[in-house]
Amino acid sequence: MTSFAALHRAGAPLVLPNAWDVASARFLAEAGFPALGTTSLGVAAAHGRPDGIGAAEAETLRLTRSLARLPVHLTVDIEAGSVDAAVAVAEAGAAGVNIEDGMGPAEAHAALIRSVKREVPHLFVNARTDTHWQRPGDLTEALRRIRCYADAGADGVFVPGLAEPADIAAVVAPVDVPVNILFLPGRHTVGALADLGVRRVSTGSLLFRAALAAAVETAGAVRDGGAVRLDLPPYGQVNAGPPTE
Repeated sequence: MTSFAALHRAGAPLVLPNAWDVASARFLAEAGFPALGTTSLGVAAAHGRPDGIGAAEAETLRLTRSLARLPVHLTVDIEAGSVDAAVAVAEAGAAGVNIEDGMGPAEAHAALIRSVKREVPHLFVNARTDTHWQRPGDLTEALRRIRCYADAGADGVFVPGLAEPADIAAVVAPVDVPVNILFLPGRHTVGALADLGVRRVSTGSLLFRAALAAAVETAGAVRDGGAVRLDLPPYGQVNAGPPTE
């Protein structure tokens, strides 16, 4: 199997769908995706917990242990993270982690990256900065932070919320590590992102939110006598877990 790091370097950008449970991960793996991520929002929301404050750390670790049995590379969103959390998911079988700075001090995030790489050097650390996430973007600050994180040993950098091609190109230019962009429907195509030098395209919570919308739409169709999709996986195909060891 091609290594997880190598998937970021060869050919087309790595399209990384984000799963939230065993079923979603298994179906994505069976669809041919060589690597999967987890979505912290999806995992937290599925367990009735808030995202972004480490409230679903135990659930994330349990999910990692289950998904590690699938024949794909797995990278785990550990939110702001910690060295202990990164070591735990690595020991559970993850090939990588996504660690977000939450716009805290860049130097503190860089120190965390160095500590994680010292403890688990084989783990692919994708360092996320939130300069453009749910806030007006600060491109100058984004550039400062990604350089800082790359210098600290991050294997990749992630700036979710970037939409404009010029901004994406500006982020790609100054670092030698792969740049990860969050796919924005109606704003991005994988081909256009590839032309800008992007090496990894994540779906984040998109698939989880799409699944919720489809569930509500289907329930409404049943109630209201509307059309219900018939091309669904059969019960027996869904009623299975990941491969056993």
